[in-house]
Amino acid sequence: MGPKDSPARPTAPKPGGERASVHNLRRRPHAKVLVVGGGINGVGTFRDLALQGVDVALVERGDYCQGASGASSHMIHGGIRYLENGEFRLVRESVVERNRLLRIAPHYVKPLQTTIPIFSTFSGILAAPLRFLTHKQQGKPKERGAFLIKVGLSLYDSFSRDGGNVPRHQFRGRKRALAELPGLRPDIKYAATYFDASVHNPERLTLDVLQDGERAGRPASAGAHAESNAQGNTARASNYLSLKSMTGEPNRGTGKGSTVRLRDELTGEEFDFTADVIVNTTGAWVDLTNEAIGTASSFMGGTKGSHIVLDHPGLLDACRGREIFFEHTDGRIVLIYPMGDRVLVGTTDVDADMSQDAVCTDEEIEYFFELIGHVFPGIAVTREQIVYTFAGVRPLPRHDATQPGFVSRDYRIERREAAASAQPRPGAVVLSLVGGKWTTFRALAEHLTDDVLAELGMQRKVSTAQLAIGGGAGFPSDEAGVQKWIKQHMAPGRDADRTAGLLTRYGTRAEAVMAYLDAAPDYQLRSTRELSVRELEFMAAHEQVGHLVDVFIRRTSLAFRGLVTGELLNEVAEVLAVPLGWDAAARAAEIRHAQDVLQRLHRVEINSLVA
Repeated sequence: MGPKDSPARPTAPKPGGERASVHNLRRRPHAKVLVVGGGINGVGTFRDLALQGVDVALVERGDYCQGASGASSHMIHGGIRYLENGEFRLVRESVVERNRLLRIAPHYVKPLQTTIPIFSTFSGILAAPLRFLTHKQQGKPKERGAFLIKVGLSLYDSFSRDGGNVPRHQFRGRKRALAELPGLRPDIKYAATYFDASVHNPERLTLDVLQDGERAGRPASAGAHAESNAQGNTARASNYLSLKSMTGEPNRGTGKGSTVRLRDELTGEEFDFTADVIVNTTGAWVDLTNEAIGTASSFMGGTKGSHIVLDHPGLLDACRGREIFFEHTDGRIVLIYPMGDRVLVGTTDVDADMSQDAVCTDEEIEYFFELIGHVFPGIAVTREQIVYTFAGVRPLPRHDATQPGFVSRDYRIERREAAASAQPRPGAVVLSLVGGKWTTFRALAEHLTDDVLAELGMQRKVSTAQLAIGGGAGFPSDEAGVQKWIKQHMAPGRDADRTAGLLTRYGTRAEAVMAYLDAAPDYQLRSTRELSVRELEFMAAHEQVGHLVDVFIRRTSLAFRGLVTGELLNEVAEVLAVPLGWDAAARAAEIRHAQDVLQRLHRVEINSLVA
């Protein structure tokens, strides 16, 4: 589940004909397991279950990776700050999974050099043990000094010894720190540098994981991009399909499980679907989903995190390719780091109001400007340099009086049984995921899958620990290999820049995309060099594009980089209208919808005359 990213009925456009993803679920309205929620944890669980041969379906009420998964800080990290919370298991697992993702998803997950500017030697040394024991701030917040950070980084390094593939941390004194990062505050005393990782395309990584799962459930005779067949495919997924309620009726054939009511959010049509096990991975919406299926809970207490993206060459240069990660004077952890030619700044950590869309507020923007000045006093930032903002609700457990920064980032799985109308037959087992973070999604999915297999009386067949994800298979290991790959895949009408862009967007799956592009005449869009008509048609056919805005936010990074224009909206809508069955009215509605989402949720103003 994600934020309310769809226009209210009845203004939403209706595509011509039923979507293939929905048709495959309606045609055979049963699966052993129904995963509800298409963020990275739900999609990861879907993939793992499919690899075990489980008959599994997944539904997501919005687009894949639309909620917290798409609103993350784009980091794959061990969570050094969780050490102070005593979450050693989580940190160890996170470091191991970080190192693993660098190997199995190298097309999207990249090493990230991180520097912590330090302005004192012993600050916080007395308060830290109390924070560790009570999970509360003791007195006025103080920045951690060099001693505490050194201890933490040494422990952090120790977790990487087994299979680690990033360098150990380094400490620099003031002189060397300013030589490396001359834009830092001149009163800096030390700079600690270590390596984590970043994911520049979390939405596309989520799609890769999803497509791996779909492929695992297809009959061996099906082609790489063959449309799934409801009778033969044991892994089916659809976005823009919500779970509305549960009737409690068991499956008529087996007498097991429960029946839920599903709604196509693009057409308003509803149908029943049965499952023996329901896996609730709806993140911050877990309690609301459980309420809908009659297993009311109060597990969640999410906090909102906001970010801004800047087009600021001066700040980009000041970072020198590194993430700047530090604790602000109010005790909150913040980060500044380059992503291509943009700079990401985040994040806040405040209790979320689940009745409201998560958006970055004016107050949060002023806070970000203040923290940039705290670290880089010579850098001035204005609102005109903001090209994109985003916010999401972290799926944290209910925390009552515990301050947001001290709430556990670990996860747990809660088991319930749904009520059944045909007693004494049991209803579906409901497994609810409480918590979870991007870095550990593979291990978390493995844990959830093992729990589901136990419910079904099945054994694990395949481990995902060393299994390459999507376009990470065969991805070049260094820059020389990348350049060689690009040279080998250039073609008439596809120069080095376009080929490199496809490799960045799809990893080695770009080969299949290129085959599609080359199968018929293709034309580059007038309004961007990054897309062509055939590529948009490929996305419509194989990536479940439901709304025009999906292309800009989750199939490409054009919105993130502030590159969406009115001309681009009109041109992409015109191309997609044919494969998605939009008439003139639907096309106009999609353009207005995209404008509304970009302005309301991301502060991107786009003026466009509807074509």
